[in-house]
Amino acid sequence: MPERTVFQSIPQRHVVSLLPQANVWDAACIMTKANCGSILVIDAAGVLQGILTERDLMTRVLAKALNPQTTLASDVMTRNPQSVGPDMRVADAVVIMIERGFRHLPIINTAGKILGVFSIRDAMPREIGNAVSLAEFNDQVNDALG
Repeated sequence: MPERTVFQSIPQRHVVSLLPQANVWDAACIMTKANCGSILVIDAAGVLQGILTERDLMTRVLAKALNPQTTLASDVMTRNPQSVGPDMRVADAVVIMIERGFRHLPIINTAGKILGVFSIRDAMPREIGNAVSLAEFNDQVNDALG
């Protein structure tokens, strides 16, 4: 069975996004309504500026007691997030997520168009197992090389 690509694995093909000048309250409401754990922050031309995740809301807003109605998404988003192309294999994307410690990857084609967001929950157990094995192998190689 051939491995799925990240684009094949995402169930939701519409992009959940907002402009950088939107506040965190609006971001949280949009994420809640869309039942997703992240929202892309894009400029007026549709170019990716950042990503705002549930973890960002918790660590950069709530834990710092910032007012979500006056805090801008652009002030607490992760700027220039790692992204992947639509043809990347799911296991390879999961390796990136494991090694870099995040759970959402924007999918962007070669023309720069945002196609969606791959979430760790979009991966199947077999793909996650393959990715964990690959990440462990990468660690062993890095240890051996010094």
